Amino acid sequence: MNQDKIGSFIKSIRLDNNLTQKEFADILGVTYQAVSKWENGKNIPDISILKEISEKFNVNIDELLNGEKIFNKKENNKLVYIIPILIIVIIVLSIIIVINNKNKEFEFKTISSNCSDFKITGSAAYNKDKTSIYISNVEFCGKSDNNKYKQINCTLYEKNNDVKKEISDCPIKKDITLENYLQELNINVNNYSSICKNLKSNNLLLEINAMNNDNKTIKYTIPIKLNDMCK
Repeated sequence: MNQDKIGSFIKSIRLDNNLTQKEFADILGVTYQAVSKWENGKNIPDISILKEISEKFNVNIDELLNGEKIFNKKENNKLVYIIPILIIVIIVLSIIIVINNKNKEFEFKTISSNCSDFKITGSAAYNKDKTSIYISNVEFCGKSDNNKYKQINCTLYEKNNDVKKEISDCPIKKDITLENYLQELNINVNNYSSICKNLKSNNLLLEINAMNNDNKTIKYTIPIKLNDMCK
């Protein structure tokens, strides 16, 4: 997935409907800051919001995921000859079949957090061969923390029993608050080697390490829940 293309496409949908970022956000039940991050390619909406955009603005889900229009050939010739009409009908039907098959290729499950101090929004896209993981939003909802940390970084793990396998690490940010760090955080793991059916509902976790000016590190361990198990 190309986040910049998806963001530009979402922006074009909003502008085509003469909506401000706030009006667009209100329709989808999100903040205008979230819309801004989508349009700037910093984040992508989770799959439930992509589906809502698809339904409310009459956009194909594949177009959203690809970040561009899929132009189907349509009949625009007013001639009434039977053979040209039949050719157009066959082409249109073929495109519909291809798109429907493509939609069935990947399935999606939403991702959330089992930790009361953090709210996570994301999704897992999978087929029989691979799984991709997208975490588009992480919010700290615990006790207020306005400290500016010397540096913050995070790592996404898959945990089996007591063994942790690193899936993805996040960029290190310096001289930043936890809230600002999470606003910029976006985790996108493509071609993840584990297939979805091997993932358990509680074997993913996100670790956030925040080092203060005394070089003491505060570690947040966030268990991640894969809602509804894979088929």
